[in-house]
Amino acid sequence: MSSRTPTNPSSSSDTAAPTTITQPCTIVIFGASGDLTRRKLLPALYNLMLDGLLPENFAVLGLGRKSISDDDFRAIAQDGIEQFSRQTLHPEKWEHFHKRLFYCAGDIKASEYYGTIRDRLKDIETPLNLPGNRIFYLAIPPDSFAPACEGLHKVGLVSQVDGSDVYSRVIVEKPIGHDLPSAQKINTAIGNVFDESQIYRIDHYLGKETVQNIMVMRFANSIFEPIWNHKYIDHVQLTVSEAVTLGSRAAYYEGAGALRDMIQNHILQLLCLIAMEPPYSLDPDVVRNARMDVLRGLRPIRGKDVEEMTVRAQYAHGTINGKEVPGYRREEGVKPDSTTETYVALKVFVENWRWAGVPFYIRTGKAMTKRASEIAVQFKEIPQILFNANPDIPQAPNVLKLRIQPEEGLSLRIISKVPGSKANTHPVEMDFQYGDAFDAPSPEAYERLLLDVMTGDTSLFMRRDAVEASWSWVTDIIEGWDTHGSKWLPEYQAGSWGPVEADRLIQTDGHHWREV
Repeated sequence: MSSRTPTNPSSSSDTAAPTTITQPCTIVIFGASGDLTRRKLLPALYNLMLDGLLPENFAVLGLGRKSISDDDFRAIAQDGIEQFSRQTLHPEKWEHFHKRLFYCAGDIKASEYYGTIRDRLKDIETPLNLPGNRIFYLAIPPDSFAPACEGLHKVGLVSQVDGSDVYSRVIVEKPIGHDLPSAQKINTAIGNVFDESQIYRIDHYLGKETVQNIMVMRFANSIFEPIWNHKYIDHVQLTVSEAVTLGSRAAYYEGAGALRDMIQNHILQLLCLIAMEPPYSLDPDVVRNARMDVLRGLRPIRGKDVEEMTVRAQYAHGTINGKEVPGYRREEGVKPDSTTETYVALKVFVENWRWAGVPFYIRTGKAMTKRASEIAVQFKEIPQILFNANPDIPQAPNVLKLRIQPEEGLSLRIISKVPGSKANTHPVEMDFQYGDAFDAPSPEAYERLLLDVMTGDTSLFMRRDAVEASWSWVTDIIEGWDTHGSKWLPEYQAGSWGPVEADRLIQTDGHHWREV
């Protein structure tokens, strides 16, 4: 079965959000010569302009160590847009866009660089009649966050909190620390310069359409919320798998691992959206308070609990898409006795009235069968009478599946009668895909998030307390591994769905991992 939207989706505009209004501003990108800027940020800004969501009057100033000219930076932007933009390069639109791109080279940790940045901003903003609204994007390593913020503050480039005539906002890319103490140190350094209302800690997963649609699905449809609790839901599975190996990123990954890299931010935020209570309004802090309550309700996994509630492993030699790949400990930059996990599975509980006793099974890993991100909500089985009377062949349960990537959408598995004279049943899928339903590609996550920063909407960004609460929970697991972990981690073959130990984690409860 497939679903279709009404012929004119805009016919429901009476319930739509108000038109987004963005003020003229300058976007200052630290780390502008890096891959994130070329692949994501510049194409996102270009697409926002094509969609009429950027202010007519804007500028982008790229900052980096590489000594290149404005024209060089514009050529990098054009190359990135041609390769990675969801919309093609339009000569007339590009002409307007590229004239607003500028570049300034220097050393982020050199105090004199910030005077140069201030002077360059004045030279750019004065002829364009820009008011001084500035968004600073820190696409740089965490150890550069503090000197960047302090440098901006010393030369007077940071205005007072939002609400004044001119605003300053800062976007912080992950990772925000590698444990609780380091996250607190980074948050304090940024907070010494910017008020919490000016800080946007970005997690691109929260900008994906399916993720944004979780709240709409739950709270705009009366069929789901009454059964969204322990009485009707058996368990929830969250899977984020990647088919790529670490390759040249292995040396960086040695200091991170799957728990820090994926679960502390992306997956815990997905869990919060699935498990949160209904907020009483869409005010950003009301929504973030509801997500924060989930983090506070997570059952700690401490000490020997890690042996029963967690599994970690590393990929071994295998084949992915017909190509042989080496094992993780054979990658360049990885120690031969490394205990850095490339795969982790957890059994998690949210200890509140709604979710009492409902397990949330989480798994994420590199070098797996395929790239996919999915949330699967499995409902409890029906009584073993009528159409579920045969204990040897139990009826398949109902499952609501939310696909985050690669194809965004959702499906609901129901049981239907097979055509014919007998009362045979069979599971069928009611499927919805954004691309099919709306006949247009979904905006990229960074488009939505950058637009939200311009409009001052913090709903999809993490507050300091949420960052530190998630790190507190994750740090307990890390310390448990350090104390009770094995010197040699289990391995799983590259191109597989993970180690047998992860299968046992879920099978002890009578469940199995879903095929994604």
